Parts: sequence; structure tokens; C-alpha cells
Amino acid sequence: MKRAPAWWRKPRRISVVVDNPSWVLPYAEQLVDVLGRSGDDPTLYRAHDEVPRGEVAFYLGCTKITPPDVLQRNRRNLVVHASDLPKGRGFSPLTWLVIEGHDRVPVCLLEAVEEVDAGPVIYRDSLAFEGHELIGEMRVRLGSMHVELCKRFLAEPVPPAGTPQSGETTYFTRRRPADSRLDPQRTIAEQFDLLRTVDNEAYPAFFELRGHRYKLVIEKMAVTTTREDEA
Repeated sequence: MKRAPAWWRKPRRISVVVDNPSWVLPYAEQLVDVLGRSGDDPTLYRAHDEVPRGEVAFYLGCTKITPPDVLQRNRRNLVVHASDLPKGRGFSPLTWLVIEGHDRVPVCLLEAVEEVDAGPVIYRDSLAFEGHELIGEMRVRLGSMHVELCKRFLAEPVPPAGTPQSGETTYFTRRRPADSRLDPQRTIAEQFDLLRTVDNEAYPAFFELRGHRYKLVIEKMAVTTTREDEA
């Protein structure tokens, strides 16, 4: 077996970077806590220019491109991305894939390079949904996978190399509030995959009818069975 380099030994200086008020932030905090208790030296940073020199940097849910000089500060720079790369580079891949009707969402751990989502892929995994989950439930699953993939990388006996991406490259655009528009002439069932991916606060569902715009909020209710229902 290949011998691990000296820098791979604990405690490794690890940066976890979230550069915006992303839903992934609690999972980044969880990762920092787990890695600290396992013997590494992790720190959460909220801006790229704060990242120090070290061994590994994880860029989670970031919306800004990491400058080349920042990438040079760590021996390995890694990103988690929810698509079957090179298909689906770019923004909000989980949301766009669900809107397209996919119940299985690929998730990759890859090297961060100067070009967005273009680095070698280290791990390919996936999440399977049943078709009823709302965005909050899907984010719980994806956030937990962020933590697991990062832990898996650091648990390897030697730092694993990635495999270069190959095949057709496609891109997802940034999610905008206007992308939550519903068509009042279509059924809820026809638009449910769009409806279940909206964020009730950041980009709520809405529709326009008879000269006015209306906001819709979607929440999952607990269903209680009564004797009358069973009769």
C-alpha cells in the first residue's frame, strides 16, 4: 500500500468555507465539530480571503469563485456538488434536477479548480427521493451527505486522487425568485416538483391571476387518522 505523506497525519489544518448565508452552514458547523473531535484542526471561514495555509480546504455551498492564490494555500481543495458531472455544473443543481423530475440525485466530491465544477471527481454517490419531500427535507439529506463525503475523504489511509471528468458538459443557471412562478391554468399535480422545491422565505411560490400576484406557502402536514376516516 502507498505510504501516506507526512502532511496527511493528524492533526491536519482544515478550512471549511461557506461564503454566503447558505442553508448548508449548519452542516459546515457540524463538520467542523466532528473533525475537531476526531483529532484534526478544523476552522469555519465565511470568506475566501480568510483561508490560511493548511492541508485541506472544503468549499461548501459557495457562490463565489475561489481565487487561484487562495487555492494555492492548501494541498487539497474540495467541493461537494449535486449532479452527475460534467452534466449539471453551476448553481442549484438539486433544485433543477428535482424540477426536471429526477428522484435520484447524483452527488460528487471533486477537486476545486479555477473553472467552476470542472475538477477531477473523487467520489460519486447519490440520494434517492420518494417524490413527496419538500426542499427542507431534501436539504437535510444533502447536507448530511456533505458531511459524510468530507469525512470519508479525510478517513482514507492516503489522500485519494480524482478522475478527470469526461462527456457532455451542461450548466445550470442561478435560481431566481421568478423561477418559482406557477401557472394557475395547470394543476398542482403537474407543477408539484416545482412547488416542493421553493423556499417559502427566499423564493416563495407565486402566481398571477386577474391582474394580481399571489404568494403560496407549502408546508407538509402531519396526517392523523380518525375513526371516521377508517369507517
